Amino acid sequence: MAEETTQPTQPTMSVLAQYIRDMSFENILAQKGVGGEVAPDVQVGVNLDAKKRGTEGQYELVIKLRVDSKSKESKDQLFLLEIEYGGIFQVSGVPEDQLHPYLLIECPRMLFPFLRRIVSDITRDGGFPPLNLETIDFLSLYKNEIERRRAQAEKDKDDKLLN
Repeated sequence: MAEETTQPTQPTMSVLAQYIRDMSFENILAQKGVGGEVAPDVQVGVNLDAKKRGTEGQYELVIKLRVDSKSKESKDQLFLLEIEYGGIFQVSGVPEDQLHPYLLIECPRMLFPFLRRIVSDITRDGGFPPLNLETIDFLSLYKNEIERRRAQAEKDKDDKLLN
């Protein structure tokens, strides 16, 4: 008699939509009327926001990116780019206890190449060399945020005991 083995359901993800929710690009260098070669110091900040939608298995993820560029010598602001890039995903086959990391690691990995191209185009069209963002390690970003929250909870607990 052959044994029947049931395979666990494989996670599936479909990108239903991608969009720019909000964007701002300020070319401070041009506003000041300064020109010429400037060595930039670029700082990139990333935040993620995921939420369930009304339809079963659908989630929205938004990558909030802030790119701050200053002159290395004078520390004067060159440009500031803030963009919120979102995607709507249909996700199935992911266990409930793994859904949070899945949404905050795998979904942004799918969106990032498109966001990278948009950032490159905006900076180039804004009068600067195209900014090609380094690949973001969303797994490390997730782990660091979990650890930060754990440390904050411990601190809050200790503060409560002292009061």
